Amino acid sequence: MAAKASPPLLLARGFYAGRLLQTMTGMSRFFGQFCHTAFMNAQDTDRRMISPSFVEEALDSLRRAGKPVAPVLTTLGLPPAIDRPISAETYGELWLAIATALDDEFFGMAARPMRSGSFTLLCHCILHAPTLEHALRRALRFLDVVLEDPRGELVLGDSTAEILLHDRGAPRSAFAYRTYWILLHGIACWLVGRRIPIRRVDFRCAEPQQGADYRLFFGAPVQFDADVSCLTLDRTVLKLPIARSEQALKQFLRGAPANILVRYRYDAGLAAAVRRRLRQTPPASWSSFEALAGQMRMSPSTLRHRLQAEGQNFAGIKDDIRRDLAIDRLMNTAGSISEIAADLGFSEPSAFYRAFRKWTGKSPAEFRREG
Repeated sequence: MAAKASPPLLLARGFYAGRLLQTMTGMSRFFGQFCHTAFMNAQDTDRRMISPSFVEEALDSLRRAGKPVAPVLTTLGLPPAIDRPISAETYGELWLAIATALDDEFFGMAARPMRSGSFTLLCHCILHAPTLEHALRRALRFLDVVLEDPRGELVLGDSTAEILLHDRGAPRSAFAYRTYWILLHGIACWLVGRRIPIRRVDFRCAEPQQGADYRLFFGAPVQFDADVSCLTLDRTVLKLPIARSEQALKQFLRGAPANILVRYRYDAGLAAAVRRRLRQTPPASWSSFEALAGQMRMSPSTLRHRLQAEGQNFAGIKDDIRRDLAIDRLMNTAGSISEIAADLGFSEPSAFYRAFRKWTGKSPAEFRREG
């Protein structure tokens, strides 16, 4: 018969067992945090990759003009068939090569060609505008003169700023509208020094076969077969001041168009600091707004007002991160929708369904099936 352990020995065993459990729990939390951080870093890399479908649509502009595709691909070191994403830098080089071959920076998709050098002139035209609203209005007038058709229009609502694209005839391709938005939104983000959140993107054309690529690219609700093509922003961003120099423009143009092909990321500013803090922690463990303000050594009202001054808000920043995580996990993991909803901090799957439909126009199941 085994001897009973003495009380001191039992206490010692309990103490070490407790310490062991505490250590294992800490390691588990650390591992979860590590995986989350590694995932977010990998996602940043993914955002700088361009879908093969967009590469093919760009190459189609050469084919429509009766020009060979092979020499361009060979010069850029690309294979004859593009079946994997390429970097934004490589796609930027492709854009420039096609623009040179066609003498058209808009891929031959407007009534008149956007001659080589037009984008540079556009940037100089709007560089010294006092606010983003003035810059956008100048940019739209410039593009109207250069392209003739489509024509852009800035329409202000109570809380929205809508940039409408009007066609004289039948709808253009989704790729044509996307190219217009890339030019306009990309330079706007650079002018104000931060990413401008997109609330919604409407395409007048039918949904292309690669519609999922468009939803992933914009990271906002996308609607096809709309009455008019439209990019919707928050009206508050129009008041943002512009303070860019000629020297800064030279540096920007040296990196164009690669630097406008991905959603603009700016690593300074309060909104960026909030985003970095949230991205370090899984959504289910996020602090409240009040707690976050305390961690950043300011009052909640001060944090709220300073975010508003940057055209941002706490709910929108959280939505951006949750949306990116949700899209990636639906496309790249086998986790159930209920598991993904819980990981993203939703109280129940139905709330996740509603949010995801608002972000993409599709249910999580539809998005996963079509992706």
